[in-house]
Amino acid sequence: MQRLFRNPSSSGPSASPRSALYALCVSFFMICLDATVVNVALPDIRTSLAASLNDAVWVNSAYALCYAVPLVLAGRLGDRYGPKRLFLAGLAGFTLASLACALAPDAPVLIATRAVQGLAAALIAPQIMSLIVHLFPAERRGRALGVFGAVGGAAMAAGPVVGGLLVAWTGWRGIFLINLPVGVAGWIAACRLLPDWRPAKDHRLDLWGIVLSGLGLTALVFGVQSGEAYDWGTVAGPVTIPSVLAFGAVCLTAFVWWQHRNTREPLLPLRLLRNRAFSAAATAGGAMGAAMIGMFLPLMIYLQSDLGYSAPAAGAATVPMFALSSLCARLAGKRSDTTSPRLLAALGFLLLIAGVGSLTLLLHPGIGLWTLTPPLLVTGVGIGMVSAPLAGIATRGLEPSLVGAASGVFNTTRQLGGALGSAATGALLQAHLGSTPTSATQAALVFPVAMLLIGLACCAVARPAPATRTA
Repeated sequence: MQRLFRNPSSSGPSASPRSALYALCVSFFMICLDATVVNVALPDIRTSLAASLNDAVWVNSAYALCYAVPLVLAGRLGDRYGPKRLFLAGLAGFTLASLACALAPDAPVLIATRAVQGLAAALIAPQIMSLIVHLFPAERRGRALGVFGAVGGAAMAAGPVVGGLLVAWTGWRGIFLINLPVGVAGWIAACRLLPDWRPAKDHRLDLWGIVLSGLGLTALVFGVQSGEAYDWGTVAGPVTIPSVLAFGAVCLTAFVWWQHRNTREPLLPLRLLRNRAFSAAATAGGAMGAAMIGMFLPLMIYLQSDLGYSAPAAGAATVPMFALSSLCARLAGKRSDTTSPRLLAALGFLLLIAGVGSLTLLLHPGIGLWTLTPPLLVTGVGIGMVSAPLAGIATRGLEPSLVGAASGVFNTTRQLGGALGSAATGALLQAHLGSTPTSATQAALVFPVAMLLIGLACCAVARPAPATRTA
């Protein structure tokens, strides 16, 4: 690994891997917190800005889409300029975009600033995974990934409560203002503690790959997200939803063809996808992202809009789940260093299917929070058991030269899954507006169960390569 990166003396004394990990955790906590607090605030955003259901869905989807599309490019940029530089730039952009979100005067401006937030987050995410791979050898990486899973679970546990209280006390704008002190603290910690690795050689940027993948992914998610709003027909002039989806498919097909033809330095090295363990983990990660967003969006809307729960009460319903998820992620990370991460992830998916499936069957008018607690706790255990082992499967045994691209692709599949999950559940909710709220929510929750089954199938075929030292 030392021959792939240089650590200039001008960067100052290097911190320990543990200290660097804690610095990364601060920013990761903020990103996870932001995702959960926005879900809680969607009903208040709709009322305050006179936004439609489709606008509310796009507040999440714009973020998820702009997060997903440039992730592979961001991973490559980290390979080229060094992960610390990209991490700091993304963190600064995310903090400033949070301020812009808080000041948004209407739904279109909020959607646009959420998109900028997503672009900034896309610079951050691949660098986190890349830095962990460089900081920790494979036999110790599971423990580090478990810490990250625990931080994510803690942020998601805090998010609904913090978001609910902020919505009740200050309105929805407070959920974005909370990012400002966290972002500043994270930026200072990253400056002081992260090692400033730089690439030992220059990397080329695959411009055609960037354009084709960006156009394809954008068209695909827009078509799925907005299909119901346009009645799956005309968008403007000759442009229709089917033509947008077809255009996206053509662009992505051309992207794969170009990656095969580009023998220099493709945006997506296809040999990475020929690694069965990585491909299965990435697909399972996409299914996981789609399932989680697909579960929380209709659940939060149902609890507040249809059952009349306050924002703090709706947020409090998920706190035990994420607290348990945080604990289980830490334990699963430790266990994945000494046992099969594939089996741990498969067990996690089974528990998720049981939890979300039970939740779907239990929803009915007048349901109490205590009734929801058992399936939510089972779901929390499943989330914790999936996150760290999946990341371990994806990175174990990879060539060091593929780490940046792998980080980008793995995060892309998860975030694209989240965007498609938001779009699919939003479309299902809109398609069932004429039925009862319970029936509409149950119909929307069928989608995450289907995604979790796909994740379980991927775990069955993933066979991680033997661990190798990379540091």
